[in-house]
Amino acid sequence: MKSKPTLSVIVITNNESANILACLASVSFADQFVVVDSGSTDNTVELAKSAGAQVLQTTDWPGFGMQKNRALDLATGDWVFSIDADERVTPELAEQIKAAIKLGMDTGVQVEADLNIKNDSKGNQVSAFEIPRLTQFCGQWIRHCGWTPDLVLRLFKRGSSKFSNDLVHERIVQSQGTCGKLTTPMLHFSYPTPASYWRKLDQYSQAWAQQKFTEGKRTGMLRAALSGMVAFVRSYVFRLGFLDGALGFAVCTMQAQSAFGKYFTLYCLNLKNK
Repeated sequence: MKSKPTLSVIVITNNESANILACLASVSFADQFVVVDSGSTDNTVELAKSAGAQVLQTTDWPGFGMQKNRALDLATGDWVFSIDADERVTPELAEQIKAAIKLGMDTGVQVEADLNIKNDSKGNQVSAFEIPRLTQFCGQWIRHCGWTPDLVLRLFKRGSSKFSNDLVHERIVQSQGTCGKLTTPMLHFSYPTPASYWRKLDQYSQAWAQQKFTEGKRTGMLRAALSGMVAFVRSYVFRLGFLDGALGFAVCTMQAQSAFGKYFTLYCLNLKNK
């Protein structure tokens, strides 16, 4: 009889004292908690340790992808679940995760339809799972605007995947196996105020522009302007953002400004370094 598969939860943090305890409490069913903190000035580290987490403190910031790989290097479980401090796992999702990793440890297992778990045509075993994410903006769940469905690959068998080295918008790269999908959403409480969304958009735009500039990418004002317009039409019209009412309009407008902003920032970097 096979032993119960173990699960490691990994989190990267910076000044997440308002979130870290609730985040870790939502994944209390895991066997190991790893927190990699990049210089928090609040009591994030102390709170994480009080919740039983193994904490690594770093003094540099290599980008989201490399920081998450540092956390991954400390994981010891059969499976790894990557979660952000502002995300929560519901009891229903917790049960689905436990069922998924149990099935994933068995070879030739019969598919359970509600988990959408299966081997591919070549017999490759499922080694990762995408999870839908539901995001809240200013107290309202956003169900359109391109935010839903928001499938994120967060659960994977240790050794089968790693994070890309991108400064921002990192992704999990599978080296073996195939990917299944869970159906219960993870809750995302990232944007309680417009200012919190602006801060994150600005952070991501700056990091994206810097990475593209380092890669030698160039752009112009026309591309920046068109990117903003296209982003609004895509999210508000084609992705039905109007169905989310006034806050849907706000989200789509801010997304458009962000799309313009990242290309405009890259344009300015190009001008500055001619």
